[in-house]
Amino acid sequence: MNKTVVIYESKYGFTKRYAESVSSALSCPIFTKKDFPVSAFGDYDTIIYGGGLYAGGISGVSLITKNFDLVRSKKLILFTCGLADPSDSKNAAHLQESMDKLLSEEMKKKIKVFHFRGGIDYAKLGFIHKSMMAMLRRAMLKKDPATLGAEGRQILETYGKAVDFTDLNSIRPLLQYIESN
Repeated sequence: MNKTVVIYESKYGFTKRYAESVSSALSCPIFTKKDFPVSAFGDYDTIIYGGGLYAGGISGVSLITKNFDLVRSKKLILFTCGLADPSDSKNAAHLQESMDKLLSEEMKKKIKVFHFRGGIDYAKLGFIHKSMMAMLRRAMLKKDPATLGAEGRQILETYGKAVDFTDLNSIRPLLQYIESN
């Protein structure tokens, strides 16, 4: 019997929503990263980890990367959640660059990765994330609006507001992957 677990770290709630949806669809346990004991990795055959994307990093992914020796024999799935649209080719290339920096060659071969779109609520952002978004906005305002593309214009239009691009139907490929492997 395949025992599956979902583990996640979510700063603003978007990753949590995806993690809860995956857990519900699979009827499996779910843990936050901080509540998951590393010693419990041995209890599961399939480990699904979800983390938010922040400046090219994945929140909490060190749980998997630092403990890779404990989980390398498991079915490993990683999902990310970020503001950028993963279906955009430029964003997809940037996401792949991030994965190349974060994961070793062995990890990239072993871990199946999925990217989901989340959102942003400026009222909930911490100081560092607010500062990063302000710098991004200033840089974008200096550019010709015609060169920004739809997503760039959208970021400028929604700056300072709450925007939610969460699409829980986008977890279907992840669920299909688990069922077919």
